[in-house]
Amino acid sequence: MRNISDIIEKYLKSVLHESPEGMIEIQRNDLADQFSCVPSQINYVISTRFTVEKGYLVESKRGGGGYVRIRRIELPGPVSLHTHLHETIGNEIGQSAAEGLIYQLEEARFLSRREAALMRSVVSRDVLMVKLPYRDQIRARMMKAMLISLLS
Repeated sequence: MRNISDIIEKYLKSVLHESPEGMIEIQRNDLADQFSCVPSQINYVISTRFTVEKGYLVESKRGGGGYVRIRRIELPGPVSLHTHLHETIGNEIGQSAAEGLIYQLEEARFLSRREAALMRSVVSRDVLMVKLPYRDQIRARMMKAMLISLLS
């Protein structure tokens, strides 16, 4: 059985996918009531699963009329994707940023689930057992090489 965080994430993504504006606005307390959980559970899901690295912008306003606004950041079209990836990766990239980019490409269906899993395993710090900053530099070069091969 899936845990509550997975269920909330799936729900928010489905609502976001159906939104013509590519944006949703929710109330933490209402969502917590809907899923019979505490508002901090909603905060946890939003802060860990809807990050910039994963392709989302989150705005929030606390208080009586407070809200959370989640907006999907669209990847550029195939023509400018190469430039976008080169700028995003740069000369070095940390593991969490690399995983976020892989996630974003998988969500946009530029990568298959298998390709994304393979990339995540290759860029892991457990595999790249080199000291910083060399590890992030090697990871960036590997990411670029893999993405050029896969997206060409």
